[in-house]
Amino acid sequence: MLENTRFHPGEKKNDPEMGKELASMAELFVNDAFGTAHRAHASNVGVADHLPAAAGFLLENEINYLGNTISNPKRPFIAILGGAKVSGKIGVINNLINKVDSILIGGGMANTFFAPQGFELADSLVEINAINIAKELLEKAGSKLILPSDVVIGDEFNNEAKIKNQLIGDVPKGWRILDIGKESLAIFATIISTSETIVWNGPMGVFEFPKFSIGTFSLAKLISESNAITIVGGGDSAAAIKQSGLSEKITHISTGGGASLKMLEGEMLPGLEALDEK
Repeated sequence: MLENTRFHPGEKKNDPEMGKELASMAELFVNDAFGTAHRAHASNVGVADHLPAAAGFLLENEINYLGNTISNPKRPFIAILGGAKVSGKIGVINNLINKVDSILIGGGMANTFFAPQGFELADSLVEINAINIAKELLEKAGSKLILPSDVVIGDEFNNEAKIKNQLIGDVPKGWRILDIGKESLAIFATIISTSETIVWNGPMGVFEFPKFSIGTFSLAKLISESNAITIVGGGDSAAAIKQSGLSEKITHISTGGGASLKMLEGEMLPGLEALDEK
């Protein structure tokens, strides 16, 4: 058992000497760390330069679901994207637009799509620098990109906030959007019920606050009850599924947040490229 390799200065630099030193301790390298596969580090890429290298069972599962299933999906195929920022999902949306039948948007990132439509969003999270990109994505995706029709707003960013459910429109001064609303969930439920492949990455609201967790946990339930192949990205989406107690009803829950996003963007991961060369 070795100390956390990221404490070593050569790890993140993919130092050749460190890779060689690690490889000297073994005869075969099996990479089962999908969570680091998007990084070219000494302990995954560097080692593979010196040993026969293969994917472990967990890594094989990730490739099958995040790679193969999405490349040749059963249809209708939908993606559900949430989380705080559009900027972190631009590559994912661009890659999936021509592959999916629908992209359902929620979470804070939906606000940045609302902004170019002229709504007053008050204290809602909006990525000012991504508004033009959001506008371009709306135009590119057309009817495939589905935004919430109603939202839950709060007058504070905490669980003690007063809350209201309102249709999309101007947000009152001092309030902010913190979850998707009941009507949006009903629309999403109809689309989910007819889908054959579902990919979900990112919460629908600030699910850490119970008052604003209904959208995320309701969505988790809808996905778990679907008959589709269901793939949940790592990070907050995986955490929400586990907190809901629904993990056993999901086809595949990714073990890598950053790595799963990179695969959804259609990028080849350095950790996988190193294995493919063997």
